[in-house]
Amino acid sequence: MIRQGAYGTEPWRLVEKQLDLDLLAQSESIFALANGHIGLRGNLDEGDPHGLPGTYLNSFYEVRPLPYAEAGYGFPDSGQTAINVTNGKVIRLLVDDEPFDIRYGTLHSHERILDMRAGTLTRQVEWSSPAGARVKMTSVRLVSLTQRAIAAINYTVEPMDAKTRLVVQSGLVANEELPQRGGDPRMAAILESPLVSEEHQVYDGEQARVVLVHKTRASGLRMAAGMLHEIHGPEKMAVRTESYPDLGRTSVAAEVPVGEQLHVVKYLGYGWSSQRTRPALIDQVTGALAGARLTGWDGLIAEQRAYLDAFWDGADVEVDGDTEIQQAVRFGLFHILQAGARAEFRMIAAKGLTGTGYDGHTFWDTETFVLPVLTYTHPQGARDALTWRSMVLPEARQRAADLGLAGAAFPWRTIRGQECSGYWPAGTAAFHINADIADAVLRYLDAAEDAQFEKEAALELLVETARLWRSLGQHDPAGRFRIDGVTGPDEYSAVKDNNVYTNLMAQRNMHAAADLAGKLPEAAAALGVSGEEAASWRDAAAAMYIPFDERLGVHPQHEGFTTYARWDFTSTSADRYPLLLHYPYFQLYRKQVVKQADLVLAMHLRPDAFTAEQKARNFAYYEPLTVRDSSLSACTQAVVAAEVGQLDLAHDYLAEAALMDLADVEHNTSDGVHMASLAGAWLALVAGFGGMRAGAGALSFRPHLPGGMEMLRFRLRYRGRKLRVTIRHGRAVYELLDGEPLQIAHHDKPFLLGATPAERAIPPITAGPRPEQPPGRAPYRRGAQG
Repeated sequence: MIRQGAYGTEPWRLVEKQLDLDLLAQSESIFALANGHIGLRGNLDEGDPHGLPGTYLNSFYEVRPLPYAEAGYGFPDSGQTAINVTNGKVIRLLVDDEPFDIRYGTLHSHERILDMRAGTLTRQVEWSSPAGARVKMTSVRLVSLTQRAIAAINYTVEPMDAKTRLVVQSGLVANEELPQRGGDPRMAAILESPLVSEEHQVYDGEQARVVLVHKTRASGLRMAAGMLHEIHGPEKMAVRTESYPDLGRTSVAAEVPVGEQLHVVKYLGYGWSSQRTRPALIDQVTGALAGARLTGWDGLIAEQRAYLDAFWDGADVEVDGDTEIQQAVRFGLFHILQAGARAEFRMIAAKGLTGTGYDGHTFWDTETFVLPVLTYTHPQGARDALTWRSMVLPEARQRAADLGLAGAAFPWRTIRGQECSGYWPAGTAAFHINADIADAVLRYLDAAEDAQFEKEAALELLVETARLWRSLGQHDPAGRFRIDGVTGPDEYSAVKDNNVYTNLMAQRNMHAAADLAGKLPEAAAALGVSGEEAASWRDAAAAMYIPFDERLGVHPQHEGFTTYARWDFTSTSADRYPLLLHYPYFQLYRKQVVKQADLVLAMHLRPDAFTAEQKARNFAYYEPLTVRDSSLSACTQAVVAAEVGQLDLAHDYLAEAALMDLADVEHNTSDGVHMASLAGAWLALVAGFGGMRAGAGALSFRPHLPGGMEMLRFRLRYRGRKLRVTIRHGRAVYELLDGEPLQIAHHDKPFLLGATPAERAIPPITAGPRPEQPPGRAPYRRGAQG
């Protein structure tokens, strides 16, 4: 059962009315702010208590060894781990010499608000010290979406009962002590004191400015963090600024009467580089701080709101009838934007910049779940992420060469582009990531019509991944093109032959590479593509082997899958999930048990390869086998459940995906939010209940609503246009908000959408019996809530 969240149900704000120290780490992830370059976990201003301190810079990492009991050829030698960088969030408070700490004294009220239209985290506290001095503290925090290197905090404290001596200590802290984490192998490896001080500067003047410069010990990356302040308070104040190798601090002391305030605006600047010198990085950070101070706090707030207004104008989703889902889908979109808005040619990690889960790595999750959302809501973010993939092509080519393959083999998990997975069956063997990247490229090209990207990045990505598939597969004696010994999305079925998802996605990859090479012959020739090579891709794609079990009338997930014994679900108790933590992979690999949607994902992303009857039969077959030990599964099951008419089941799966973090469904939100699952809420609504599919310059919709929703309305961007789709039971309305007329299909009936809204009737849908899930693994039913 999904545990209800503690953040209210306001559609645009998450409101925490009471602080639960036992859930502090989870709330730090929920309340994280980021812009794709900087990430600040939602730690309390005073730093203590905390669940997991966290300040992150995208792609700033340390190298760590990957030990093996028995090493093998092609195994990566080292891993990469995102590290906690210099923390500028810290603002400590002393009240008549007693430190403000919510664990002591009396906490009268504590409220935190994440505002998804303003892009701010607000905290309001009333507290009395053990000696009885009562104060009110308000802080507002933002990570700027318009000034990439900047974060800022507006901090105000005022006495409530009597004149009080207040001391505010604003800090920059490097190499914070971090808590020891649990034994789950998916958690991040935590490195102690990864930063080596190179320089610290202090300017103890009106601005109270400090800059700290550090370098990592092994990866050799350099970063600079700076702060400066605007301070307002009583006429009599004492201000002192100091710096040390791992600490910068500005202390402001004042005696503040009742009715007056001590007010500090703190500007933070961050930058890092593998190449820039110390002076250059210092100048970069101090320049960013100067720009932020020129803009001022009010200016930063106004810029933030304007940026988000523009985003929501082309991305908002409205849900009538389910207030939790309404809040959750906006929460998801907000975090996805934060992960990619200003990443600017760097990767989007599985946890974004909200925590160090999965070591801060990016996986196939980004291309398959996150980028579809960005493609249709914030296309520049998708372009930047794909451009990063093109920038790490040299590492992918080297990896392919190491494996004796042609083209490029992108890493299963990475920060900088090198493979960081030390487990072959669920790592490098999952070659489908290469087709996932190609799929994201094709989706972006269709949606954005970006000719420059097509020529400068897309062609090379498609060519090199097509080369990989051609060298990885082979024609068998029957002439079928086989791809053997690979792992599909389901990591409980590893190193198998002819995984249907992999084969179908590789098929499209090779077709698209040949087509684009034909469209751009000169650019293709520069990459060494000959007519013969392109023809070989077409031949392999045309002969691609797609297994089908005639006896059962379903597609086996991979060749032979449906002949395996089924997992003994009845004897598997609830506390034995996730299975990978309680059973050897050997047992999982030889049974019919599915960690996450695999064949079902193929039906979502390659709907053209299946008939309607096959989709329904396949879905019914795989539901009782799928245990959803991955947060990536529920959204895909929601999309396909909606397509085959299981609308209430789709609603249940939507809730699981949407509330993955707000309800801490998998009990690991403390490590960071699940970006793919948050994206999955949008996918379940738009691709599921909206039935949206795109391709060849046109959009198609097959909408249907579940009984628990009264209305679904969503906005999206496509080919320079902005659309709004409104779905109610029995009717759908399509509106072109700006741009030229666009070809649309409603339940397979095409029409040209122009300036006049188009209303269409929704035909009824018939579905078979609701399929069963493994015992104890059914999603929480939305209809069961009060």
